[in-house]
Amino acid sequence: MARRLTAYDLQSAKGSRKWLQLHVDTPAEAAAAVACDIVILSCEPDHNLESIRQAAPHAFLSVGMPHGAVASPEEAVRLGFAMMKRGADAVYSSHSPRFIEAMAAEGIPVTGHVGLVPNRATWTNFRAVGRTAEEAFKVLRAAKDLENAGAACIEVEVVPVRLADHITRSTPLITMGMGCGTACDTQYLFSCDVLGTHTGHYPRHAKRYADFVTLEAELQEKRISAFRAFGRDVAEGSYPEAKHQVDMDDAAYDRFLTLSQSL
Repeated sequence: MARRLTAYDLQSAKGSRKWLQLHVDTPAEAAAAVACDIVILSCEPDHNLESIRQAAPHAFLSVGMPHGAVASPEEAVRLGFAMMKRGADAVYSSHSPRFIEAMAAEGIPVTGHVGLVPNRATWTNFRAVGRTAEEAFKVLRAAKDLENAGAACIEVEVVPVRLADHITRSTPLITMGMGCGTACDTQYLFSCDVLGTHTGHYPRHAKRYADFVTLEAELQEKRISAFRAFGRDVAEGSYPEAKHQVDMDDAAYDRFLTLSQSL
């Protein structure tokens, strides 16, 4: 890809292809994703953002605005611009439509969120959302509210497949599906779930394709072994060797000693 993917590109391709999407935590994960032609990424606005942008220069990168980080639409616009300056192509926000509308009015592409929204899960619990007709209608209405507010994309999380399909067909927004079957415009997972980077709970919709917990444990053992060998060599006097250090000739050292006497 010769240039960076844009919101226009995504919306122009709506209905003609399915995209893969990953939430990445590190530049290495971002580079691995684009090596597999996964060019829609998301990440957190932490210290890795610029490095992730550098690792995936042509990907469409949506950066999360922490829920509660802003208390007014004006603050959302200010933070949104700051995130765009750091490399975001879009700003993910689970805030209400008036926040999204303010950012969209200033030309900031925004990704909204419907269905199971973790930041609002106290109202639903962590479960599938939209399995009753009334609740499904609420999800659709929330999606339409985000569309009317000017959002560019919408994350649709853990809703019934038929509901996700209805939303995708009834909105021009790019639908980013997580736990929604194949109905949405993108198939979205977190890299930590794909790579198996942690123990404990994994969402039902996640699928592990690697066991990084075991790999990291093995790597940690190698770190410990190397550090232990370093300590042993120092204690036994076998490190450093002559090849690891720098010396000076006798004449220079004698001259140094003479000069040092002037102090």
